[in-house]
Amino acid sequence: MKKTLILFLLSLFFLILFPNTGHASASQAKIILDGTELTMPANAQVTIINKTVMIPIRVVAENLNFKVTWDQKSQRVQIQNDTNLISLTVNKKEAMVAEKQISLQVAPQILNNTTVVPLRFVSENMGLTVGWDNTNKIVSLASSNSVGDRGEGEEYVESVKHVNDMYFADNQLVVSLDSEVKPSITTLDNPHRIVVDIPNTTFSNSFNSSQTLDTNLKGTLEVSGYSNVSEVRYSLFSRDPQIVRIVLVTNNENTFEFQQNEYNSNTFVIDVTEAEDSVVPLPPADDSERKTVVIDPGHGGSDSGTVGITNKFEKDFTLALSLKIEALLLNEPKINVVMTRDSDVYPTRSERVVLANQLEADVFVSIHGNSVLASPQASGTETYYYQRSSSKDLANVVHKHLVEALGFKDRGVKDGNFQVIRETTMPAVLLEIGFLSNRLEEAAMFSESVQDKAAQAIVDGIKEYLGI
Repeated sequence: MKKTLILFLLSLFFLILFPNTGHASASQAKIILDGTELTMPANAQVTIINKTVMIPIRVVAENLNFKVTWDQKSQRVQIQNDTNLISLTVNKKEAMVAEKQISLQVAPQILNNTTVVPLRFVSENMGLTVGWDNTNKIVSLASSNSVGDRGEGEEYVESVKHVNDMYFADNQLVVSLDSEVKPSITTLDNPHRIVVDIPNTTFSNSFNSSQTLDTNLKGTLEVSGYSNVSEVRYSLFSRDPQIVRIVLVTNNENTFEFQQNEYNSNTFVIDVTEAEDSVVPLPPADDSERKTVVIDPGHGGSDSGTVGITNKFEKDFTLALSLKIEALLLNEPKINVVMTRDSDVYPTRSERVVLANQLEADVFVSIHGNSVLASPQASGTETYYYQRSSSKDLANVVHKHLVEALGFKDRGVKDGNFQVIRETTMPAVLLEIGFLSNRLEEAAMFSESVQDKAAQAIVDGIKEYLGI
C-alpha cells in the first residue's frame, strides 16, 4: 500500500511538472475534404506530436472509399485503394507503401482508440494536397489538383520531392529528382562556397544505392583532382520544412551556371565555370562528302582534370590517346577529323560545343579518364550519351569495341548530363576509358600498347556507326 501511494505521488509530481510532454491537443480542429467538413467520431481528433500535425487516418481513408483494416495483435492498420496497399504499425517509423518501405518523421500513435498519422504522410502517399491552417485549426484535404482558395493564415503543404541521385564530374554537379524543383542558390566567401538549397525535398529511399548517407542524413561526393572545387557535401538541412542542402567548396571566385535539363526537367546542373585560356580556331569547311568526326581530349591547360593514384594528370592521358585516334582517322579517306585541342591548352566546354556545332559534325567523341581516390579498387570502362537515340546508338557501338579491346570491367552505357554531349547537336559520346585511381589501370592507360588498342577500338566503333 505504501509503495502504491509513493508511485501515485511521484506520478502526480511529474504530471504537474511536465504536463502534455510532446503532445498538443487540437481536438477542436476540423478536417475539410474537397470542401466538405468530415464528421468525426467523438473519440477521433487532430493532434500535434513533436511539432507534427497528426490526423485520424481511418476517418480520411473511409471518406475516400478506401478499405481500412485493423490488426489488434500486430497493432497494424492497412489501407487499400484500387492499386496500392499502405501498411502502418503503431509506434514504428517505418511504413510500407506499394511494397516499398518508407520512413516517417513521427510514428503512428493510438489516441483515444484511434490511429493518428502525420499529415505529411497523407500528402505523400494518398494522392492528396494537404494544408494546415494553424490559426483556425483546420486540416484541408483535396483529392484533385485544384485546392481552391486558401483562407487567411492557411499554409498548404506541397507533396515532398525526392533527390534520387547526384554526382560531380567534369566540373559539373548533376542532381536528379523525382519532380521538377527550382533550387535556391547563394554564394558565400571565406571560404568560397556555392550553397544549393532544394525546397520541400528529402532523399529518396534509392539514394543510398548510388551515394552514401550517414545516420544524420549527411554525405560527401568524391571530387579529388579538380582544380577549382575541393569539396561537395550534402545533407537534409531542415526537417520541417524539409530542405536538402548541397555545398560546393570552391578554390576560386564563385562563378557558376545553373542549367535545367531540356529533355528532363527533373534534373538540374550547377556548372562551375573555369577561366578561359584558349579559343578553338574554326578549321576551314570541308566541302567533300567525307564525314566529319570531332575528337575532344578532355581538360587541358589550366584544367588538369582528375589526378591518378601516382599523381598523373587526366589531361595528359586524354591528349596522348586522342592524338593516336587522330593519326588513325587521318588514314581514313572518308573521314575528316577535327581536334578540339592538340596541345596542352584549355578550350572551355562551350567552345568545344560551338566548334562541333558550327562544323555540323557527324560524330563527337570526348575522351576522359575516371578517378575515385577514396576507392582505389574501382575499375572499368563506361560510356555516356545524352538523351538522343542517335547518341545512344553511337555509345553502344564504341563501348562494345572498347570493352572487347581493353578487357577492363564493363561498367556499361549510361545516360549522362555532361555539357559537351548535352549541347552538341550531333551523335555524341563521352568515354571514361578506365580509372586513373586504380594502380593497375593507371599504368595500363599510360602505356603505349593499351593506348594503341583503345585508339583502334574507338576508330573501329566510329567507322561501324558511320557505316564506313
